[in-house]
Amino acid sequence: MRLKRGFTLIELLVVIAIIAVLMAILFPALNSAREQGKRTMCLGNLRSLTLAWIMYADDYDQKIVSGNAGGAGGWVGAAYDGTGYTTGRQLPEAQQIAGIKAGTLWYYVKEEGLYRCPTGLRGSLVTYSVLDAMNGFRGSRDSGSPFETNMMNIKQPAERLVFIDEGWLTPDSFAVHYVQKTWWDSPPVRHGNGTTFSYADGSSNYYKWKGSDTVKIGKDNLQSHQNNISPTTSDGFLDLQWVQKGCWGKLGYNP
Repeated sequence: MRLKRGFTLIELLVVIAIIAVLMAILFPALNSAREQGKRTMCLGNLRSLTLAWIMYADDYDQKIVSGNAGGAGGWVGAAYDGTGYTTGRQLPEAQQIAGIKAGTLWYYVKEEGLYRCPTGLRGSLVTYSVLDAMNGFRGSRDSGSPFETNMMNIKQPAERLVFIDEGWLTPDSFAVHYVQKTWWDSPPVRHGNGTTFSYADGSSNYYKWKGSDTVKIGKDNLQSHQNNISPTTSDGFLDLQWVQKGCWGKLGYNP
């Protein structure tokens, strides 16, 4: 009888080693492609919300919808537990959905999934925020800040930020100082050490943080809040000023 010869142990180990090497090579590329796809979806969501934001202004004599999430007439209704501001406490999903549908922009964007980045925190159905300057929440930190309430007053709309992907559920609007060289809300670290924004002309884009300190601030304050954090590097200040200029249209201090 002819004996059938199987693989030797050494041959099996060689095959396993080859497969391991191929996986090590392919997995980062696959993860990168997957993340790129999610970033593209996020940018599409931001464009949809911003076009709805523009359509609202067209329908209401160029008045800008309230950027104060959960406030009266807000672009989105209450989808968070106000008592959990610094801890990221979330309402049950059914109540979040009710908050989305109670928002002013629901008339224009009747798709729940467009209010959330595909890589957002689990359970958060609203991961985007309007920046303060676009008719957002007015707190004591914003005294004297140039809020926009009418589209006709927005100069260089291709450079003025409207929505930002925070990645998790937050109240009010995304706050950034006008007259101070410090962060108020922490810079979100999303989609690979940056985050996505939309602009008043209806476009959206990704901005990669230049400062390692910017990334550290964002990662250290995920789902938490520590106001008035100052950058520690020149690149970190460039990041802060880029957001401040995009939000308010100019700096309220000498750089």
